[in-house]
Amino acid sequence: MDALVLPFEKIGINDVAKVGGKNASLGEMFQKLKRYGIHVPDGFAVTATAYRLFIQENQLEQFIEKTLSSLDTKNFSNLRKVSETIKSKILKGKLPTELSEKVKGFYEKLNQAEGRELDVAVRSSATAEDLPGASFAGLHTSFLNIRGEKALLKAVKDCFASLYNARAIKYRHDKGFDKHEIALSVGVQMMVRADLACSGVTFSIDPESGFSNAVLITGCWGLGENIVQGAVIPDEFFVFKPSLEKEKKAILSKKLGSKTKTMVYAKGEGVVNLDTSVEKQQEFVLKDEEIQLLGKWAIDIEKHYGMPMDIEWAKDGTTGKLYIVQARPETVQAEKAPYTLDEYTLLEKGKLLTSGYAIGNGITSGKVKILHSPEEADLLKEGEILVTEITNPDWDPIMKKAAAIITAKGGRTSHAAIVAREMGALAIVGAEDALEIFKNGDEITIDNASGKLGKVYAGKLKWKTAQHNFKGMELPKTKPMFILADPEKAFNLSFFPNQGVGLMRMEFVVNNSIRVHPMALVHFDQLEDKEEKAQIEALCQGYQDKKEYFVDKLSQAIGTITAAFYPKDVILRMSDFKSNEYANLLGGNQFENSEENPMLGFRGASRYDHERYREGFRLECEAVKRVREDMGLENLKVMIPFCRTPEEGKKVLKLMGKYGLKQGVKGLEVYVMAEIPSNVILADEFAAVFDGFSIGSNDLTQLTLGVDRDSEILSDLFDENNSAVRWMIGEVIRVANKKGKKIGLCGQAPSDKPEFAQFLIKAGIDSISFNPDALLKGIKNMVEAEKEK
Repeated sequence: MDALVLPFEKIGINDVAKVGGKNASLGEMFQKLKRYGIHVPDGFAVTATAYRLFIQENQLEQFIEKTLSSLDTKNFSNLRKVSETIKSKILKGKLPTELSEKVKGFYEKLNQAEGRELDVAVRSSATAEDLPGASFAGLHTSFLNIRGEKALLKAVKDCFASLYNARAIKYRHDKGFDKHEIALSVGVQMMVRADLACSGVTFSIDPESGFSNAVLITGCWGLGENIVQGAVIPDEFFVFKPSLEKEKKAILSKKLGSKTKTMVYAKGEGVVNLDTSVEKQQEFVLKDEEIQLLGKWAIDIEKHYGMPMDIEWAKDGTTGKLYIVQARPETVQAEKAPYTLDEYTLLEKGKLLTSGYAIGNGITSGKVKILHSPEEADLLKEGEILVTEITNPDWDPIMKKAAAIITAKGGRTSHAAIVAREMGALAIVGAEDALEIFKNGDEITIDNASGKLGKVYAGKLKWKTAQHNFKGMELPKTKPMFILADPEKAFNLSFFPNQGVGLMRMEFVVNNSIRVHPMALVHFDQLEDKEEKAQIEALCQGYQDKKEYFVDKLSQAIGTITAAFYPKDVILRMSDFKSNEYANLLGGNQFENSEENPMLGFRGASRYDHERYREGFRLECEAVKRVREDMGLENLKVMIPFCRTPEEGKKVLKLMGKYGLKQGVKGLEVYVMAEIPSNVILADEFAAVFDGFSIGSNDLTQLTLGVDRDSEILSDLFDENNSAVRWMIGEVIRVANKKGKKIGLCGQAPSDKPEFAQFLIKAGIDSISFNPDALLKGIKNMVEAEKEK
């Protein structure tokens, strides 16, 4: 007979049939990952052979088969009764003496090795678990903080019984697993004292977009069950793999979760969920060096297994050491077809009701149904939107009826998120006010197509869907690039055919993520408006230096977009707010003068070396330097907007050099916007100062024709195809080509007007940048134009 119990040191990834997916992976990691410096707690597995021996000796096989055959497989009306009947019989069974003695012996070996009686985690591991396409997430039961032989043996039998949890029976039926082919192994593993520290879940890719160069890490205080169950909104960190591999700072973003609960060991055995103190809620669970280490481990684990991985980690509060306690294949992105993409666009504006983490890409609408427990399943009608606090595996059959799911708690790695991804359903998790603002019957629209943040709008809004297949798509020689502002969309957009980002707008990040005038952070103590000062104080919580808030937030946003398209060029336009737009930022009124014509006033290059903004520009430069040098993202280039004279350009370059951004050092290229007639007339001189041009067709058209681009009355006159504008564009392209300088154009016209694309390509443009919704149409026009040429 095969072994009843095996130590982790004798188990490998090929032993799924013996010990299940979870234990096979634990043994594999315990044996093979030490060489990477990865810590995995020791333990042993009660094998599938032991489970079958238990079933055989208690004469349960025919009973289980007969009971399962009575299951209503159409409506599952008796699912719970079938489950409870089987589980009750298993729990009354007796563990074979040989098995009990083996378990006690291996437990004693663990105790002897540590010199004390250990707390252990006792985890179920089904022989079909953690396979690609079937995660079995949370279907079987695990027990934490088990101490002593008696409690351990009881937990082993409880795990055996959990093979017939109602949710597990239903899941196996839905996935087409034969009811006799699955057995259950039990993993017994030393507990990491995460109750005194923190724990969480890591994905070696972005689980939403499938972007493979980023690692997602989530964490909460105490035991990680709170994350898996979705009982808390965890901290969230994205780490960039190429930066880690270059031993650079690799953290792309850090988001503080509320972490309202902390799960700790109860006295005796078991666990208890306590309220987290306000101070702890406002503190990140991991230091930067720990985030980097977990990111590095995720890369090593992914390389070892040769596939994207879903990993659980824990930090021991007594030793301060980090551990990997579980790893399984990522089961959703692995199934997706490459080269295909569904694009969703909301066509109407509505009242924004709430938001949370977006799970799944798409838009849907329906009526709200608030449920407080799985027992209320009958109340949910097909196509309604399920709103609840959190979900667990008992909710799985209900979730399949819903058009979408909204939970008040949970993060991107919670149960609701994992199951929604696997079902291909839309979900918004961590919408904290959902249970307060909705009532049954409310008609709402869920928009998960606008980035990592899912938004809920009042009413049934219109949207459109487009399906794209990029396989074999013909691409132009001229570079098609993005005009981009929102870092939340960057990972998804990176899958479109593109040659990078021709224009990243800094203003969007300042306006939406930072919200504070940079000079209000530089001179925070001098702010006169007490209400705005309090708002800024709240935004800067956790930053001792208010200026660091600006640099940190801006560098994370720039870094995310630059990483998404790495190693392709990403050209960042330095800030180009007008004075009236700057004044709308918190604290902005105190640092901005009122101008009659802000469009032609104190904007762009003229601000950067002026005493009214010089220190603000320093912060912008520090953010860029952090991305290029600390993170190693040298594909980031910069561009200077609204530069009126070559002399002004030289002053800006000199100031940038003073702030650590020296043109030419580490490949730093600095471009200038060609958007003022002087940029064209003096193109030879501008070419001597800058590395290239980017034509801003909107401003150049406006200033060439003397037409306010925002005027409805004059809208018929605003035309990039006007011969005067075409001459301007053609001339600056001619000079750039003659001087060997790069030149691109950012604007809508080449996608809207095929003849304009033809004109640009015939003139010799190097690249054309489009808004995301215009890219594919633009590429088509470019391909046709090149054929014409």
